[in-house]
Amino acid sequence: MEYDNTNRGVLFKNNRKEKDTHPDYTGKINVDGKDKQLSAWLKEGKNGKFMSLSVSDPYKSEESSKSQSKIDDDDLPF
Repeated sequence: MEYDNTNRGVLFKNNRKEKDTHPDYTGKINVDGKDKQLSAWLKEGKNGKFMSLSVSDPYKSEESSKSQSKIDDDDLPF
């Protein structure tokens, strides 16, 4: 039986952080069967430390977007 990742996610320390606005942690999350990008920033407030989270569509590099936009005639059903 295959493991069900629905409504689960994972975060890893962002080793490519260059600016304060970049997330401290990044990862992936599955929400209702749809894969999303997950970002987290470490913050401190009046009640102590916490994580601020953001969920967005998966990041696609410019190169992968270009390759997906090319349609091979052999892939067309007609």
